[in-house]
Amino acid sequence: MAQMKVADIRAMSPDQMDDAVAGLKKERFNLRFQRATGQLENTSRLREARRDIARIKTIAAQKRDAKK
Repeated sequence: MAQMKVADIRAMSPDQMDDAVAGLKKERFNLRFQRATGQLENTSRLREARRDIARIKTIAAQKRDAKK
C-alpha cells in the first residue's frame, strides 16, 4: 500500500477510515516482526504506515469536530 493522499482520505466515510486504520495497524505489526527477524527489506514502510495512521486519525477528528 502506497502512502495515502489527503484528498483520498477526506473522501472516505468514517467506517472506511476505521477499516483503513485497522489494516495499517495489522501491516505495522507484520512489518515489526519482519524487522525483528531480519526479513524486512523496505524499512521506510514502517514510518510511512505510522504516518498514514496518524493522517487518517487527524482527518477523522477534524470531520468529527466540524459536525459539532
